[in-house]
Amino acid sequence: MYIEIIIIGIIILFVLFYTGQINRNKFFNDNQAYFTKLKEEDYDFLVHIKYGDGVNADMLFNKRIKNAFLIGLVVLVLTIGSASYLTFLLSFGVGFFVYKSGYSSLKRYYKVHLHNVNTMLPYYLKSLEILIQHYTVPVAIGKSINEAPGIFKDGLQEMINAINAGDDSITPYMDFAKKYPVRDSMRMMRLLYRLSLGKQERKQEQLVTFSHSISNLQQKARETKYKARLEKMEGKTMKMLMVTGAGVMILLLVSVLMLMGM
Repeated sequence: MYIEIIIIGIIILFVLFYTGQINRNKFFNDNQAYFTKLKEEDYDFLVHIKYGDGVNADMLFNKRIKNAFLIGLVVLVLTIGSASYLTFLLSFGVGFFVYKSGYSSLKRYYKVHLHNVNTMLPYYLKSLEILIQHYTVPVAIGKSINEAPGIFKDGLQEMINAINAGDDSITPYMDFAKKYPVRDSMRMMRLLYRLSLGKQERKQEQLVTFSHSISNLQQKARETKYKARLEKMEGKTMKMLMVTGAGVMILLLVSVLMLMGM
């Protein structure tokens, strides 16, 4: 009995949305705080990886929520003739699948382009290292923002704003690492924070350690790049061999058939 009441209530809600008696955008905006809790931690990062800084990640997330909600309602309406717990679960499952498919698509894109993303951080840190030789860490970070890869600019601005606001803890650095979970970002941000705390007489020693870590990251990036190229070449070679072998077999088969026909 309860499931029928819930389904009827959802259908009424769908009709009100469809006829415009309830403003759909206002409904989602008013409940934004609740929907935001469903957002994956790395969603904004993945959106910026795929679409760049010009795209509003919150707008894309709201679109995911709306699409999942509406498609779930449509499924529920289409299957209302056999109203049951299974019908309710089916509509919820379809809506959840639609909701997660947007995130899964971003994850797949990130995995395909993972190497390109990972190489951005060590080269940015290398340019930052040069600035740190002449300025304090916060000043160097502020000066590096304009020349930083586009994907990191928002996070760097948030970091420097927090530092300038008086937060001298490791939190701004860790927030950046969490926002951009690329290779060794956590470790590098810890090193950067320690470098910001170091006394002037120890700065050169800490800078050498920082530089050594960056070089190791760059080496890993190069090794990954060469490995990817090698795997790509091996794949092409295997395809060529398979096509050549298949062609030879077809020619032999045709020759045998022609001989048998004679």
